[in-house]
Amino acid sequence: MMNEQELTPHYEELKRVLKDKVDDEQIMNELKKYVNEFHISPEAAKRGILRKYGALEQTPFQSSSVVKKIRDLNGTEASVDMLVKAIYVEKKDITVKGSPKTIISGLIGDETGTASFTVWEGKQVEMEKGAVYWLKNAYAKTWNEKIQINIGARGSVEKADGMRVDVPDRSISMESSDVKIGQISGGMGNVTVTGRIISAEERNVTVKGEPKTVYSGMIADDTGKIQYSAWNDFGLKEGETVCVKNAYIRSWKGIPQLNMGERCEVSRVDDTFGNDIADVIVTKKIGDIVRTGGGLDINVIGTVVDMRRGSGLIERCPECNRSIVNGECQAHGRVEPVMDLRMKLTLDDGTGAISAIVNRDLTERLTGVTLGMAQGLAKARGSTEPIERELAKSMLIRKLSMTGNVMSDDYGPMMIVRKAEIVNEDLTAEAKKLLDEVEASL
Repeated sequence: MMNEQELTPHYEELKRVLKDKVDDEQIMNELKKYVNEFHISPEAAKRGILRKYGALEQTPFQSSSVVKKIRDLNGTEASVDMLVKAIYVEKKDITVKGSPKTIISGLIGDETGTASFTVWEGKQVEMEKGAVYWLKNAYAKTWNEKIQINIGARGSVEKADGMRVDVPDRSISMESSDVKIGQISGGMGNVTVTGRIISAEERNVTVKGEPKTVYSGMIADDTGKIQYSAWNDFGLKEGETVCVKNAYIRSWKGIPQLNMGERCEVSRVDDTFGNDIADVIVTKKIGDIVRTGGGLDINVIGTVVDMRRGSGLIERCPECNRSIVNGECQAHGRVEPVMDLRMKLTLDDGTGAISAIVNRDLTERLTGVTLGMAQGLAKARGSTEPIERELAKSMLIRKLSMTGNVMSDDYGPMMIVRKAEIVNEDLTAEAKKLLDEVEASL
C-alpha cells in the first residue's frame, strides 16, 4: 500500500501531462485505485491512466540518464546510458497483444561484466556481434539475481564508431537458469525448463513472404502449464518428458510463452511427474499472479468485492460472439443480437485483486438467475439494471474458488473463468482462529 505522500511525485507527473483534461482529485483517486486496489506498479498505473484518458502517446515520462557500467547496475535504474560491446545478438519476430513486433536480444558486456539485453523496438535497429554501441535511456531489471538491460520506446541504440570495449573472457557467459513453469514471467531469458509435452503440432505459415513451419504445443510440470513454440524441429512428441535449455519467455496478452530459439537445446529425460500431470491445477495467491503475469489453468480463492459494469444481460454478435451495443458489432456492423448473461467480478484474497469474467452457465449455477428469468425481469422493469443488482446481491462478499486462464495488462490480471464454486466457510472456526491470533499477539 502507498499513501498519498508516496504517490504525490507520480500524481504530479500525471497532472503535468493531463493538464486540464482531468480533475486533480480524480487523478489521485485513479492512482490510488490502480496502485492500492489493483496492486500494480506506479509506472504501469501511470501508463494505464494515460491510456484511459487518451494521452499515452503525448508525453512519455522523462528522467535524466546517468552513465553506468554493468557492475554498478542494481536492477532499479529507470534511465541509464551505457557503452557496451555486443557479444551475442539475435533478432526475433514475436506477437504482442495480437500485433507483430520485432525485438533484438542477446548478451552485451563491458570491462566490468556481462548482462542479457532486449531492444523492444528492434525493427529499425541493426546490431552485430563484436560491434560497440551506446545504449541511451535504457532501464535495468533483475531476475534470479541477474541484471537484465532493456531498451524501450524512448531508448536508443547508437553505434560507437572508433570506441573500444574490452570484455574479459571469464565474464562472457550465457548461463541458463533452471526454473519451474509456475515461476515463469514474461521477459525472462536463458531459462531451462523440464516438463512433459502435453500436446504437439506443426503449422505452415508465411513470414515476410516466405513459407515457414512453426512447431508449437503445451508443456507442463508439477507447478503449471505453458505454451511453447519453435521455428526449428526438435522432434517433440506428445507424452515425452524433455529438458529445454536456453529458451526465452515472451508474453501474449500477458500469458507467458516458452520460445525455443536458435541457441535452444532439447534433451529427453526420465519422467517423474506422475500420470495426472496434464490435469494439474495450481492454486496461486493473486499477489503472485500480479507479480509474474498471466498463465494457464490457474486457480484462485478469494472474496467477491465488486460487481463491475457490463454484468448482467448483454447482447452478442451471432457471427463472432463479441458483446455489442445497440445492435452494432465492431467487426460485422448491424446484426440481430443474441442475448446472453454474464458477470464481471473483482475477487480479492488479501494479497491482491483480480478481475474475472464468468459465463452464462456458471452465472446461472452460482446465482440461480437464469437467462430466461433475466429477460423476463428486464421486460417487466423496462431496464437491465435490476438484473445486475440481483446478481450483485447473490455474489457480493461471497468466497469463491475460480479456475481459468489469466491474462494481464496495465490494468492488472483478468481471468476467463471456466470453473467456479462457492466456498462455504465455517464462521465459528474462522472467528476462533482470528481470536487466537489476536490473543497470541498481545
